[in-house]
Amino acid sequence: MKNKGLLIVLSGPSGAGKGTLCKALLSREKFWLSVSATTRAPRKGEVPGKSYYYLSKEEFKNKILNNDFLEHAEVYGNFYGTPKSNVIERLENGEDVILEIDIQGAL
Repeated sequence: MKNKGLLIVLSGPSGAGKGTLCKALLSREKFWLSVSATTRAPRKGEVPGKSYYYLSKEEFKNKILNNDFLEHAEVYGNFYGTPKSNVIERLENGEDVILEIDIQGAL
C-alpha cells in the first residue's frame, strides 16, 4: 500500500520570502510545486502551465462554481487559485506537494 504525500503550505504576504523559501526547499528535497491558475496576463518570461495556468475570468468563475480549486482569492482585481485535481493526484501517488499561496488563499 502506497503512503500518501505530504501537503506543505507556504503562505504570507507579497514580498515575505515565500518564493525564496520555496526555491531553497526545492533545491534540497524532492517536492512537486503546485502550479496556480490566474486571470492576469502572463508577464515576460512566464511559461503557461509552468508559471501559471492562464484563464479568462469567465473560465475561472466556472471552475469556482464546479469546485475545481482547493483555494482561490481575488487580489488586485485578478483571481488566483490552486487547481484541485493536480494536487490530489500527486498526493494520492505519494508525492509531497508545496503550495505557495498568499494569505487570502490560505484562509
